[in-house]
Amino acid sequence: QVQLVESGGGLVQAGGSLRLSCTASGRTFSSYAMGWFRQAPGKERELVAAINWSGGRTSYADSVKGRFTISRDNAKNTMYLQMNSLKPEDTAVYYCAARSSGTAIYIYSYSYAYWGQGTQVTVSS
Repeated sequence: QVQLVESGGGLVQAGGSLRLSCTASGRTFSSYAMGWFRQAPGKERELVAAINWSGGRTSYADSVKGRFTISRDNAKNTMYLQMNSLKPEDTAVYYCAARSSGTAIYIYSYSYAYWGQGTQVTVSS
């Protein structure tokens, strides 16, 4: 069982930056593939970025490419999402997710077994 806790959300003006963190319990974090998803009111949950166990493979939604960076520190059992040049349309609840068999990256929410509780990101115009 893996427990995930997100932090770092908040209110920021357009053009600003935030860094989200996702800290996992358990000793097998380094073997897990991870992802960040977001869900805005009235919309479906969507992939933001995904990363494999080593951090050597990543994938991004087109809407965040060049602005967001996903990374992980396996020694700290933590994954990060650095968000720069934020836009009002980035406003959503952001969730981190994890699954075993982490050599690949996974872009669909149904591929993930474990989810955090979410952290709100609000970007004002």
